Amino acid sequence: MNDSRNRKEDSSMTVTSQLWQRSGNCPKGTIPIRRIQVKDRLQANSTENYGRKKPRFFHQVAPFNDHKNPNLQQDNHSLAILLTAGYSYSGAKGDIKVWNPFVESDDEYSTSQVCLKSGPYYDYESVEAGWAVNPSVYGDRQTRLFVYWTADASNTTGCFDLTCPGFITLYIFKDPNTSNWWVQYEESINIGYWPPDLFGALRHHAETVEWGGEVYSSKVGIHPHTATAMGNGKYSDYIHGDSGSVKRIRIRQNSLDLRFPEWVFPYTDEYDCYDFFYLGDYIEDPEFYYGGPGRNYKCP
Repeated sequence: MNDSRNRKEDSSMTVTSQLWQRSGNCPKGTIPIRRIQVKDRLQANSTENYGRKKPRFFHQVAPFNDHKNPNLQQDNHSLAILLTAGYSYSGAKGDIKVWNPFVESDDEYSTSQVCLKSGPYYDYESVEAGWAVNPSVYGDRQTRLFVYWTADASNTTGCFDLTCPGFITLYIFKDPNTSNWWVQYEESINIGYWPPDLFGALRHHAETVEWGGEVYSSKVGIHPHTATAMGNGKYSDYIHGDSGSVKRIRIRQNSLDLRFPEWVFPYTDEYDCYDFFYLGDYIEDPEFYYGGPGRNYKCP
């Protein structure tokens, strides 16, 4: 991912210069980028695998258009998401509530993100942004802003990049002038972009959009289940808002206007471990709640 210093002049976006200070402080309008230490790389299985999501091996289930059982299930990953599909998407946005969930093992992680995808389920391309607790990448269990991309379902490409904490309003969109996929924070700060030559189908548009949480663990779907939490570790709570949540859910299509999708579908791999609640009735702007503790009496 490129930062805003490398922005081409033919773009319609505003660029903020980045000047480093010897004091270690970032000038106003710039974003700190964590330096990767040698010890961080040594903790990974290989230099090539550092900062990369583990490949997602999918179970063959029903076709995607079967709403009761979409083709999303994957080994070692557990999702609780709201998704939309069926159109060409050039942007997606959401207000993601930030928590600091428990992560049981150093090789596990918990994330909440906005994600745009294209391609078949076994070889998809995606751009993602959100927050993560990921000890193997960041060396601690603090909640950090992340961006991620892959061009082959994380098999040989993709990595986490650019980390910083905060309450997140995230917007991923395609610049019509350059075809770069940009990440924007808090509706005003352009973090950086993925150039179109990273991708195949995604250089044109996304085919699906997802909002919600993901947990990675080798103990997903087996007994005993991982205790790594999603959201804040509590099941979806639309009454008090005490769980993971995404509000102001928006997509952008050919019209370039941000609006709520015409069709959405909530989905979870393991309802007893991580559940969801989609609040769409009797409310002006629909909201999505999700999360869970992982291992518990319902999810042994």
